[in-house]
This record gives sequence, structure tokens and C-alpha cells, in this order.
Amino acid sequence: MSDERVRIMTWVTEARTAGARQSKACQSIGISAKTFQRWVKPDNQQDGRLDARHDVSNKLTELERQRVIKVANKPEYAALSPSKIVPLLADKGEYIASESTFYRILKSEKQLQHRLQSKPVRSVNKPRALKATAPNQLYSWDITYLPTRVLGLFFYLYLVIDIYSRKVVGWQVYEMESSALAADLMTDICQQENIERHQVTLHSDNGSPMKGATLLATLQELGVMPSFSRPSVSNDNPYSESLFRTLKYRPEYPEKAFNNLATVRAWVKGFVHWYNNEHLHSAIKFVTPEQRHKGEDKEILVKRKCVYQQAKSRHPERWSGEIRNWDKVGEVFLNPEKQKEVAA
Repeated sequence: MSDERVRIMTWVTEARTAGARQSKACQSIGISAKTFQRWVKPDNQQDGRLDARHDVSNKLTELERQRVIKVANKPEYAALSPSKIVPLLADKGEYIASESTFYRILKSEKQLQHRLQSKPVRSVNKPRALKATAPNQLYSWDITYLPTRVLGLFFYLYLVIDIYSRKVVGWQVYEMESSALAADLMTDICQQENIERHQVTLHSDNGSPMKGATLLATLQELGVMPSFSRPSVSNDNPYSESLFRTLKYRPEYPEKAFNNLATVRAWVKGFVHWYNNEHLHSAIKFVTPEQRHKGEDKEILVKRKCVYQQAKSRHPERWSGEIRNWDKVGEVFLNPEKQKEVAA
């Protein structure tokens, strides 16, 4: 019992002996009569909070906790967030702990800061009239500027992405913006992907290269259907904008301007290889765009689901609900109608 409590109980007792009412004495000191009554009980002389114990029955053992920290700091995982570490482990047939557990443990170890020397990305606008249910149905493309050593001059990166798989299906860097150059790129993509007439819709903003006569004539010849953003609406082409943001926020993105066309093309080639073949894309359940484009994501996700189910069967007390949803993403929308948004 604390010295302060002893003094208060003594003062109240002395006041009562002198003829004061207990409630008035407690009120003068600043405690309630109920508190005093609780204090004077023989079995309640000690502050109960000091002996309180709240052990969690299903918490990880110290050995399991150290394993989480050790795995998170392995070279192949040290630059990744738990949201990517856990799926990668599941692909190897391993389940150590949930993402939330990884986050909680890393936070307690002060390891939850950005685990890579990259800038945090901004939130991506919600896609809003076209739908893709398989690869090579809906493409999005745009041009972004890449700086040169000459102030005011730029290289121009033409980039085409498959909205369903998120794969970069074609790209090129030129020294100018041109509808004719975009037409050449689309011709190459259609040949490479074996695109049939009326198979693909190509979405873009309202820039002059996108609406140039040469490109539109080529698209008509190829049987590619053009689609455009609304006038004066900057976020109607979110997939391309998001891809450019990823590109320019990569840690390898040069701090200084590019020297020449060969240098910038080499850098973009490396980025596209990483993005298509190594990048675990969060919007497609953390598989790579190349895996989804080839249809390999279904088998990968089924395997992950099996790993989670086995983990839950071993320690059901550690799961408050169903396992994580590893079902394949079936439909991807671009500019859907409002009623579709409500239905979703």
C-alpha cells in the first residue's frame, strides 16, 4: 500500500473519530466514499493493477518471434515489406506468421521504417467503362518526359501496359513526341502478342500524339479500338500514371539527367525487366505481371491458399477468422459506370 493511501485513510479515520461524516471527509480530501470503502477492505490493501497479468494464450513463442525477425532481415527480404515477404514465403511452402504479426514485431524492433531507399508512393486513384477478363484485351499507354543534360530538352518514353496483367507489353524511348513513332510501337506490339482484329482496346489521354492521324489510321488497320480520357480530366488514365510513378520513384532512378539515348534506353530496359519479372504487384495478389500474363498466377495462388490452410490447421487458435483471400483477380475495370461501382 502506498504512503499516500495510508495518509488519506488515516485522515478520514481521524475525521470520523472527531464526529465528521465519512462521505464529507472523503469529499474534502478529493476521493469518493466508494473508493475509501474499497481501500479499507482487508483483501484490497494493494493496488490491483500492480499484480495484473494478461497473458495471451495464442501468442508466438520467443523462438518464433526471433525467427520472424531473422527472416525479415535476410538479404532477399530485407528491402521488402511484410505484405510481400509473407506471399514469397508461401510460394516456398513456408508460413511463419501473418502480415499483421510481422508488422507488429518489426514495429517493436523499430524496423518498420521504409525498408528500401525509395520514396513513398502516393495513393493511386480508383479506376473508373472498360473491362478486361484476360490478357491482351485492354491496353493503356502514355508518354512521360525523361530529363537530358540540356535544360529544357527531354527524352520521351512511350510505354504500353496491359491493364489486366499489368505487364509492360511494349516501350520505346525517342527524342520527340510523334504519332508516327507511336504507330510503329503499336504495330510491333500487335505482332509480338499475336493480336487479332478487334481484340484489344487501347486507352490513352488526349495528347496530340495519341490523337494523331498516323496513329489512328494504324490502329484502324490493326483493328485496335482507341479509347480516350475525358477532356480536362487528369486521372482517367490511372494505370499508366501509376506505372510512371513507380518508374520515377525507383531507388535506381538516376539523380542526374541521362547522357544520351543509349543510356536512357538501357536504364528503361532494366526497369521493364524488373517490373515484369520480379515486381510483386499488390493489385494482382502479389504475383509478377509476367506470371499473370502467362496465366501462371492461378497455380501460384492455389498453392498459397493451401499453405495458409495448413498453417491454420496447425494453430487454429491464432486465427480470428478465415484465411487471407488468395482467389485470383478475375476482372479489371477502367472507368466503370457508376452502377458497376455500386455493385462492386
